[in-house]
Amino acid sequence: MRIHPRTRRKLRQTLTFGLIWLTFGVAYTLMEQGLLGDLTQYPSTKNVYSFKNAFLFAGLGSFFAGLLQGWIEVSWLKRRLMHRAFWVKTVLKSIFYLSFLILFLAAMSLLGNATLIEVGIFAPQNLETLRVFISSFVFWSIILYAGLIINVALFYSEMGEYLGSGVLYNYSLGKYHRPKQERRIFMFLDLKGSTTIAERIGHEKYFLFLKQYYADMTDAVLETAGEIYQYVGDEIVVSWRQHDGIFNNNCIQCFEKIYAAIERKKEKYIAQFGIVPAFKAGYHIGEVTTGEIGIIKKDIIYTGDVLNTTARIQAECNTYKAKALISGDLLHELQKENPIDFTKIGELTLRGKTEAIELFRVVFKTEVLS
Repeated sequence: MRIHPRTRRKLRQTLTFGLIWLTFGVAYTLMEQGLLGDLTQYPSTKNVYSFKNAFLFAGLGSFFAGLLQGWIEVSWLKRRLMHRAFWVKTVLKSIFYLSFLILFLAAMSLLGNATLIEVGIFAPQNLETLRVFISSFVFWSIILYAGLIINVALFYSEMGEYLGSGVLYNYSLGKYHRPKQERRIFMFLDLKGSTTIAERIGHEKYFLFLKQYYADMTDAVLETAGEIYQYVGDEIVVSWRQHDGIFNNNCIQCFEKIYAAIERKKEKYIAQFGIVPAFKAGYHIGEVTTGEIGIIKKDIIYTGDVLNTTARIQAECNTYKAKALISGDLLHELQKENPIDFTKIGELTLRGKTEAIELFRVVFKTEVLS
């Protein structure tokens, strides 16, 4: 059973929060053990201290607290605050999560102490222990430490969104520190008549038009396991690992989903900008070299003939009045699992190329696209 790309992305993002919290939780427990040594009580509160118990509750508690923060962030809070400035989002989220954390620590303290002294969770003795704990410097030092964890996790998450899906993850693991050969699918999606649109509505409004246009296609890219490689003015480059792009015809479905998303909002575009975006796409598959470049500004880039060829294929859409053109190399791969409809254009030598390439027009299931 294959997990839906959107679900897989949310799970990975949520797990990242859990792992960050787990790391800080274990570090805190080890520092605490180093400071307390052989003591069997916390000096300030006189509560019973057990390294095994502290490690268990701090480790598991931190991990599940991180998963909970990640789930709230990914499923709800991030979307509600997505249009706020970075510092505003950070402050509001910190207040929300720290308030939750105080309640969480109180609950963990009640549970942990009830286990150690073998009384009921809400027994007067246990509640008094909680009162002493909350009024101590130790408690608020934990809150400050947890606040650091929260903001580290939030910063990591925000940078992941800023750099692009999977990019920060790959940086963190050093996946492309050494260049790697990969076989990938590329889609070059170009906005039609961009120069005319910019002249008609003005450059400032055109920028807002592009911003809305790119925002509206985001879900389509995520739902089809695509990765946004570059925004190049009015053109967007989307890439898939071969098996992700071919599975369920994800790369082709991406175009259809983008079209459907724009169609659903065409009245909004007309009301706000006086025009509905139209676009065309070129598809190709091939070997690329993937790796990190840069010193003062790093990036993960793809190099290979497939990118130039895809750009040339997309440029031919105007010639053949096609919504989308696809190379024979990619079409043959798609036909192996879930065939698509197409019409053959022929073998063409694209501008700047010496070898001919098979070109096909994609015939979409939705009639309005064909």
